[in-house]
Amino acid sequence: MKFKGVWRKLSDYVRYDLKEIAFPSSLPDPPHIKKRRKLTWKERFEVLKEASRLYAASWVRDIGPDLRPNDYRKSEGENGKSNEGKETTEGKEPSTLEDLAVAARGGMETLRPALQRVYMTRASAYRDALKSFIQGYQEGIKQVMEKKEESKSQQPEDTTRRST
Repeated sequence: MKFKGVWRKLSDYVRYDLKEIAFPSSLPDPPHIKKRRKLTWKERFEVLKEASRLYAASWVRDIGPDLRPNDYRKSEGENGKSNEGKETTEGKEPSTLEDLAVAARGGMETLRPALQRVYMTRASAYRDALKSFIQGYQEGIKQVMEKKEESKSQQPEDTTRRST
């Protein structure tokens, strides 16, 4: 081969094939997908600002109207009042998810007891559900057996009446 041919093949390999091996291109989007326009720098800044505000507000234990303003507006509109009365009664006892979040921030020492409480709660709920299912199942079997006994006791009486 001539030097020119070798150089062309080598340069094509580096330009196309090696680039595809090192940085493979993704599959093209399906035809029904519409591509979104790129955000402007101002829109990117607004998105970053809102995301950082939500992130900073999520570290507060009480998730209030800063994080979910739409939820609070709905509850105010339905009742005609704010949702503060409900918050004082229900807000005193944190939910399981909030407990786990606080425990996770505290490290493994505080997370282990919180997870044990969750598992024990789930296990007791499962055990109670299983007990009630077994009890209902036994009652159902008892009713079926009583119906069978009644039908057996009525059946011989009917045959004796027919024969005489």
